[in-house]
Amino acid sequence: MPWAKPSTSEVVRWGLVPYGEAWARQRALFEARLAGAIGDTLVLVEHPPTVTVGRSGHDGHVLLGEDALHARGASLLHVDRGGDVTVHVPGQLVGYPILDLAPRGNDLHRYLRDLEEVLIRALADPGIEAGRRAGRIGVWVGEAKIAAIGVKARRGVTMHGFALNVDNDLEPFRWIVPCGLSGAAVTSVARLLGPGPWMERAVIAVTHRFRQVFSVLASSFQPPASSPSPPS
Repeated sequence: MPWAKPSTSEVVRWGLVPYGEAWARQRALFEARLAGAIGDTLVLVEHPPTVTVGRSGHDGHVLLGEDALHARGASLLHVDRGGDVTVHVPGQLVGYPILDLAPRGNDLHRYLRDLEEVLIRALADPGIEAGRRAGRIGVWVGEAKIAAIGVKARRGVTMHGFALNVDNDLEPFRWIVPCGLSGAAVTSVARLLGPGPWMERAVIAVTHRFRQVFSVLASSFQPPASSPSPPS
């Protein structure tokens, strides 16, 4: 059965936003949700090149020094999500669900599985057969990872979320040991299906599947234009 529908909800798209700025804006939404000032919200965003290290991450899984990352136009941040090391680049669809899990039993394990389910269903829409791997969080196509998941929850409210490789450059994953898995392959929608307007389609598919899995209505959502709008 789907989770109970909250009284209000919203899906918003921020466009391309530096990670640090988006993190601050996300924290503001998180605190507002804790205070009951807003309903459940899903933020969809893209980031300039950024390597992030989660709470259980190891600095040794960042294979380039900070100066070398800066020379490639990338920043390095230690963040408060779960998980190890990942990389964000334009063309990757990043989702930050700000959800109250109390009506859903405060079941964080189920929440992680349902985030995976959202992405598996969204990828199935264009014909990609994705799935899970035992003992690993995230979504895979065969032996290649296509989406990473790392979350934080406090007092039953979530932040951070998922990163789905859509039509992004995969070379930056050579800068890190993705999610601490040495030798792990990564892939993307564009690599699997070829060129196409995949970001716009991914936004629509993820929004639809998120609403389906979490029984969330997003009345304010508008289909994206041909390119992301800058943040206001």
